[in-house]
Amino acid sequence: MVALAAQRKAEMPEGSGTAALLAQGPHAIGKKLVEEAAEAWMAARFESREALAAELSQVLYYVACMMASADLTLDEVYDSL
Repeated sequence: MVALAAQRKAEMPEGSGTAALLAQGPHAIGKKLVEEAAEAWMAARFESREALAAELSQVLYYVACMMASADLTLDEVYDSL
């Protein structure tokens, strides 16, 4: 997922939702990331495992987009753990 987001940033293909989001920058990506994190929290509290998995997949997608926006690699993130 991280590699795909980085590829979309490099290529910026027309019609790509990821490319459009990346063009809007970290503020727009951050807003989506916060929104999806809240939805994941609510899914963990009140919904099924499947709903939680779906919401967490969106969190991971927006994390990958934020990483691509900042040119961060997965190794750099892991080094901070």
